[in-house]
Amino acid sequence: MNAQTVIVADDHPLFRSALVLALRGLLPDATLHEVDAFDALQRTVESGIDADLVLLDLHMPGARGFSSLLYLRNEHPALPVVIVSGHEEPAIMQRAFDFGASGYIPKSSGLPTLALALRAVLDGEIWQPPQLKEAPAQALEHRELAQRIASLSPQQFRVFMMLAEGRLNKQIAYDIDVTEATVKAHVTAILRKLGLVRRTQAALLAQRLLQAENAALEVPAAEGLPVGEDDDA
Repeated sequence: MNAQTVIVADDHPLFRSALVLALRGLLPDATLHEVDAFDALQRTVESGIDADLVLLDLHMPGARGFSSLLYLRNEHPALPVVIVSGHEEPAIMQRAFDFGASGYIPKSSGLPTLALALRAVLDGEIWQPPQLKEAPAQALEHRELAQRIASLSPQQFRVFMMLAEGRLNKQIAYDIDVTEATVKAHVTAILRKLGLVRRTQAALLAQRLLQAENAALEVPAAEGLPVGEDDDA
């Protein structure tokens, strides 16, 4: 493995230091950047550095659920992201891959596993832990919905996340500096991509996405949902 630039994103100082120490042994010529919060991660990837890899813990200040992974996949689709997490549930691992992760390394893994995963991902491959390969297949409809969420454009994803906060079109338009007509177009595109018919469904789905890594992605049927103030998209 040649000289690389790696971002290590983890808010736990001891684990982050241990991971950096391991990386210096495995990638002695690498340039390493450490961040401990989502806003620091954003600043680092947007600073212009030519990063080759992000090692990402899902739990950091400013990030909920898979929001940090989805941000990276939407804003920097060419940048490989490997989740390094204490969660070892196969459903959570699969969700990470459905959202575009290039690898998933349980924090209980040893140095040989870290080396295998790094080598595979830096060579352009997808690395899955043995726990996931041996697990039963996840429900196809859940995986397809996760993949549709991952297909949203960066601007559509921003709007989608703002729907979770209950923002109206005029508020979203002000925050992202576009017209209300543009926001309506984004909402319409989001509903179409996600196979939904109501804005309220999209808001509920976005809320569930932020609740926890293993929150169910099922969305209630449109019938019976309250009509929001801006539910005409």
